[in-house]
Order: sequence, then structure tokens, then C-alpha cells
Amino acid sequence: MTDKTDTSLARMLSVLDLFSDQRLHWSAEDISETLGVSLPTSYRYLKTLSDAGLLRRGSDAQFALGPRIVVLDHLIRQADPVLQCGIPFMKELVAQTGFDCVVSSLHGDQLLDTHRELGSMPASLSYGRGRPRPLFQGAAPKVILAGWTPPALHKLFDSHTEDIAAAGLPSDWSAFRRYFSQIRKNGHYFSDGELESNLAAVAVPLHQADGSVIAALSLVTSVQRMAVIDRSKLTPLIQRAAQEISARLS
Repeated sequence: MTDKTDTSLARMLSVLDLFSDQRLHWSAEDISETLGVSLPTSYRYLKTLSDAGLLRRGSDAQFALGPRIVVLDHLIRQADPVLQCGIPFMKELVAQTGFDCVVSSLHGDQLLDTHRELGSMPASLSYGRGRPRPLFQGAAPKVILAGWTPPALHKLFDSHTEDIAAAGLPSDWSAFRRYFSQIRKNGHYFSDGELESNLAAVAVPLHQADGSVIAALSLVTSVQRMAVIDRSKLTPLIQRAAQEISARLS
């Protein structure tokens, strides 16, 4: 039997999931209606979350995410082993290429950029730290998914058929699997205007000690700059950096 306290806590924490780029402020009434809880329960959730600093109340009785989120983000950065090991190598890649260097990781079914080192001509990115990216577009998610086991990839395939079709990927499981197997064999993926029409990127996987893929390391620049670069020389640079970071993660 599910503990009522656990259920209530889960429902209260689900308030945080309501906030998005499309809606940054919520009233107690709207939360009550959306979550299907009573108005007194909605106010109780909001008070508890506000007392914890996870929400803050504005003068118009609308609630937004609170300052504790900023503190937690700082602590997440400090505790992230990929960033602890990887930032020096990212800085070196930027110095060698002049391109932006980005680390991305998968959390559940959300792909997030967790750090970006700016190059000599920083790219204008629509996505940044904390803003979920599409799962099937761009270099970073593809090198991560290429490292998944077939059962895990099959489960993802079954639950995202519309997104896969929209991204122009194979809609047949066998072809879908072969597509990612080839990326895994190549050890890198190059995207040219795939996620954002003006940007190109080359990404490689970062591995944990057990060989599983924990994140992706990418070099990002404009399509025009990438077009005049010898990728046969660029790819080994980022692959060597990924190997060094992965060795330290192990």
C-alpha cells in the first residue's frame, strides 16, 4: 500500500514541474485546478515550498521559482564529476579551435547542456544550461543514445515514435538500431544545421568506468566556420580530450 505521506509529498513536489519557459508564474488557484487538489491544499503546498526557498511569492500573488534553486544549481556544478574532470580539457579545446565547447548529459528523457566554454566567436545558442533539448536532433544526444543497450534504446523507440518521425530518423526499429550502431562504431557524430540552422557541431561520448556513456562533449560553431575546417584534424582533438576526461572519471 502506498504511504499517504509519500503520495502527498510527491504531489507537492510536482508543483515544481509546472514551471516552464512557456509559463514562469502560477497562482494557487491555477495550481489547485491543474493538479486536482483543493485550494487549501494548494496554499499549503505553496507555503511549504516557499518556506524552503524553492518558490517565491510576488506582489500579484503569483508564484515563481525561488532563490534556493540558484544555490542548488551552484552545488550541482561543484559536485558534477564530469565538470570537475572536464573543464580544464574543455578550456584547452577552446584554445586549440576557437570553437565553443559544451558538455551535455541525459537525465531521464531530458537532454541538458550542463556547461559551456565560450570560443573566440561564441555561437548564439537557443539552448543552454537547464533548458531541455530535443532528444533526437543534434550531435550530443545521438552520441549518448548510441551508447545505450539495445533494450534501453528499444524502450525509448517505443515511447517516442512521433518525436523520432519528426526528427527524420528511421521509423522501423531495425533501421533505427542500425542507425545508432553506426554512430557508436564511428565514435563521433557531426551535425550541420540539424538542431539550429546556423550551427554545426561534432560530438563524442564520455564514458564511465563500466564503459557506459555518461555525457557528450561537443565543439560548436557556425555552419560557415565549420565548412572551412578540416574535420579529419578536428575530430581527433575532441576524441583525445574525451579519452582523458573519461580516464579521470574511471
